[in-house]
Amino acid sequence: MRLRALLLTASLLLAALACAKPTGADTARDAPPSQTAAAVQAPAAQAREVSAADLAPFFKDHPTGAFVLYDLKRGRRLRYNEARCRERFSPFSTFKIPNSLIGLDSGAIADAEFRIKWDEKKYPAHSRDTLPFSAWWEDQTLRTAFKRSVVWYYRELALRVGEQKMRDYVRKLRYGNEDATGPVNNFWLNSTLKVSADEQVEFLRRFYKDELPVSKRSTAIVKEIMTLEETPDYRLSGKTGGGPLGEGRYLGWFVGYVETKENTYFFATEIEGPTYLSIRDDRIALTKRILAGLGYIKS
Repeated sequence: MRLRALLLTASLLLAALACAKPTGADTARDAPPSQTAAAVQAPAAQAREVSAADLAPFFKDHPTGAFVLYDLKRGRRLRYNEARCRERFSPFSTFKIPNSLIGLDSGAIADAEFRIKWDEKKYPAHSRDTLPFSAWWEDQTLRTAFKRSVVWYYRELALRVGEQKMRDYVRKLRYGNEDATGPVNNFWLNSTLKVSADEQVEFLRRFYKDELPVSKRSTAIVKEIMTLEETPDYRLSGKTGGGPLGEGRYLGWFVGYVETKENTYFFATEIEGPTYLSIRDDRIALTKRILAGLGYIKS
């Protein structure tokens, strides 16, 4: 098992370095085991033939999920489940990235330390024994609300921005299907706004490159609060999101980017599970296993 994992890691790294043209993962699942093994163990001279199908083993527990990686320097994309990468879903709390930008750029909030008081009557506490909800029930700043994914804070932020201005910003940012016609404090939570994994990555690329129609100050603040890990070799930034799709179906997002000394890689991971807890930790762990397998972060 360990040898197989090492071989898979080596093949993924060779594929990334060789800028292999990505394809969907369906062929890998349908191919005979001997063909899949041959692809994984291909020598360096044949490494260009290794496809994104080699990501399939990472998704054994979430086969309906999707993953997109964009290599900024080479302008290449690597995908698992390419058709699903184009499918739109509710962004859930990944919308906290544009929501933060909008709040800052519009002047609705001043900075990362802008505090909003928790209204216990308006937002009654629940799930006090489950993270991240257990950390919600107190006053929050933008920084803490982003880190703890506090929904009530961002609902209040959206109300401060206002319905028309929020809709204008969502259109200007070209975020997903650009449909913010749902309730101003809820349209990103299983409502009218939808976004695909491909669109998440493209939005993050434009955000990172300062190509969005917002101030550089707003972008800099959001980049700073998005940081999750920082080492001498890389910096990992991102945001999770998740919620119900229907009975017994929960969607889990993890989107962001990793900066290395040589390059920046943008990613969007999307998985499904039967409960919130089944996707809460896996969406991050799965992404980090892939990024480590590609050699961008340490496992």
